[in-house]
Amino acid sequence: MARARVTMEVGPEGVAVITFSNPPVNALAVPVLAGLREKYDEAMRRDDVKAIVVTGEGRRFSGGFDINVFEAVQRTGNLEALPDFSIDIIVNRIEDGKKPSVAAIEGLALGGGLELAMGCHARIAVPRVQLGLPELTLGVIPGAGGTQRLPRLVGLEKAIEIMLLSKSITSEEGYKLGLIDAIVSPVELLKVAQLWALDIAERRKPWIRSLHKSDKLGPLPDTQQIVKISRQQARQTARNMPQHQGCLDVIETGILQGGYAGVLQEAKVFKDLVLSDTSRGLVHVFFAQRMTSKVPGVSDIGLKPRPVKKVAVIGGGLMGSGIATALILSNIQVVLKEINPEFLLKGNKSIEGNIKSLVTRGKLAQEKAEKALSMLKGAMDYSEFGDVDMAVVENVSLKQNIFSDLEKVCPPRCILATNTSTINLNLIGEKTNSQDRIVGAHFFSPAHVMPLLEIVRADKTSAQVILDLMTVGKTIKKVPVVVGNCTAFAVNRTFFPYSQSAHLLVNLGVDLFRIDRVISDFGLPIGPFQLQDLAGYGVAVATTEEYSGAFQDRVFLSPLLKLMIKNGRNGKNNGKGYYIYEKGSKPKPDPSVLPIIEESRRLTNIMPGGKPISVSDQEILEMILFPVVNEGCRVLDDGIVIRASDLDIASVLGMSFPSYRGGIIFWGDTVGPSHTYKSLAKWTSLYGNFFKPSRFLEERATKGIPLCTFNIVDFEITLVDSTLFTVRLKKKS
Repeated sequence: MARARVTMEVGPEGVAVITFSNPPVNALAVPVLAGLREKYDEAMRRDDVKAIVVTGEGRRFSGGFDINVFEAVQRTGNLEALPDFSIDIIVNRIEDGKKPSVAAIEGLALGGGLELAMGCHARIAVPRVQLGLPELTLGVIPGAGGTQRLPRLVGLEKAIEIMLLSKSITSEEGYKLGLIDAIVSPVELLKVAQLWALDIAERRKPWIRSLHKSDKLGPLPDTQQIVKISRQQARQTARNMPQHQGCLDVIETGILQGGYAGVLQEAKVFKDLVLSDTSRGLVHVFFAQRMTSKVPGVSDIGLKPRPVKKVAVIGGGLMGSGIATALILSNIQVVLKEINPEFLLKGNKSIEGNIKSLVTRGKLAQEKAEKALSMLKGAMDYSEFGDVDMAVVENVSLKQNIFSDLEKVCPPRCILATNTSTINLNLIGEKTNSQDRIVGAHFFSPAHVMPLLEIVRADKTSAQVILDLMTVGKTIKKVPVVVGNCTAFAVNRTFFPYSQSAHLLVNLGVDLFRIDRVISDFGLPIGPFQLQDLAGYGVAVATTEEYSGAFQDRVFLSPLLKLMIKNGRNGKNNGKGYYIYEKGSKPKPDPSVLPIIEESRRLTNIMPGGKPISVSDQEILEMILFPVVNEGCRVLDDGIVIRASDLDIASVLGMSFPSYRGGIIFWGDTVGPSHTYKSLAKWTSLYGNFFKPSRFLEERATKGIPLCTFNIVDFEITLVDSTLFTVRLKKKS
């Protein structure tokens, strides 16, 4: 691995070019910052240096501050590990230095990289550079002067938009706004930057310290109104996330008290936020997503992914059409097979509708839409399957022997995948001679939108097939998470208690609409009952039956759904559910469901003494989500996922668990395994085995071990040969 380094070369005209390197994105790691400090000190001392150009090596300026430092600070609680980048380097050495600095920018300047550039006295960029301050996505604010300099360079309203939405702009837009001083070709970049720096030094161009600018801030009443409106918007769109209000606080301080006071306040707020639960959660999710690519026995044994250029999708229903859409959007040819012309036409129309929706919403250009649709071909037989690299079966529940058919018509290297979570992959494989090629490709609905792809290993799925499918997942812009084979796979299994605990609470007398409100206040998009309305009750009934067969020791069978169906309700599908659905308005609680709920309570008869239980909002939240944490612990204990963080990122991307909570297992650690265990044990004694703590949770709680420390390296993994990777795991002794 290339080491971080900073070099300096002084040209005959007296311009020092300071170049920092830390592949792949020139992250501003501690050694890079130390090198910048050292080279700036040298340049300021040397009499032969008149001006300075600072740039990044490898056609990238900088992707920002090294996030590994955040993780280390959060793990240890030691804020001393944060270098003083803002005052010590940017203010003292660069902006207030006695020699001018010009940033020469290629590729990207994000976060601390853009803050470094804004501390310079001019910025020269090549075309199509990506510029932005995305720190709020990690639960912090720009911490090296970004909250002060960006408003002074581009105007307050635009700066707030860039920071609060973590929105990047191009160098072309930056030039129009005043953030970039000139755009030149890559060949001319250094030459122009050097001449610009000399012109500043010799007073032919203005020596601008952006922290001291105020002309773009506007009159005080206007700026205060902009900040006020931004606060109101942030309260609506960024609930439970303190970094947005913190960012606006610091911006306002700079407006009222001056840029330098704003920089000092920014540093204080940054340090407060970096240790917040929000930042811890978001940083954990950031690393969790990147860890999914590391699969023992797959990504570390020297295999290379094989190209997948053509895929057969068998079944054009909701999931099949969504999968096909995702593939053609990434330039992968698709053969969509259906059993008759009517179904094929319907599948094609669904795909066309998906594409048209993206165009209408401005997410896809018309020419790209046309190209995507040209990658689609329909079929009602297997004649087009002779050269496919992968075949995906939408649902095998009605015809398990379809894999035997595919084995005969597809090439020997073709991946045989299924999206269904209701049929055991090992049973499917028994009917073929290609067990090493059979794998689960579990998409989440809508498949072309939801970012998670669960890759499910059967007992004999080869490592090569897993690697190939991981690569396909990344190609179609999914995050692939490799999981073991069990009922409902990893994510759906973990969350099966979610709706059941909600139904249990309702039957214990808790207001149904209050439950939904508590869950949405916590950060999920909608509560469990509105979610059932959205999905349709047939899905909920079918999955409950599946789970009651697999997990009969810990299910709650509520009669409420069947009573709703009997009453002619099917959620949003027919406009009648727990909520009233009217076109053009938000769903409203339907008071006419209350007698149905009372009938359900009468049938279950579980309210203590026949009276509703009294619980706080926090207790409702915990009674809904602690059983989910508990089932997640069983998933870990069974070795279904490689590491706890895989379940965290899967819960965020597959179930919309709030990313700022860090994922379901991370959140379980945040509230504490001991508290979770004791609460579940108490509810078990009061309400039965639905709440019974798992052995894994009990062990971790009693020994004081965090849940997130789980890793598959605690299990034995058997390598049968270079491509075959079994998933029969047992704990190491």
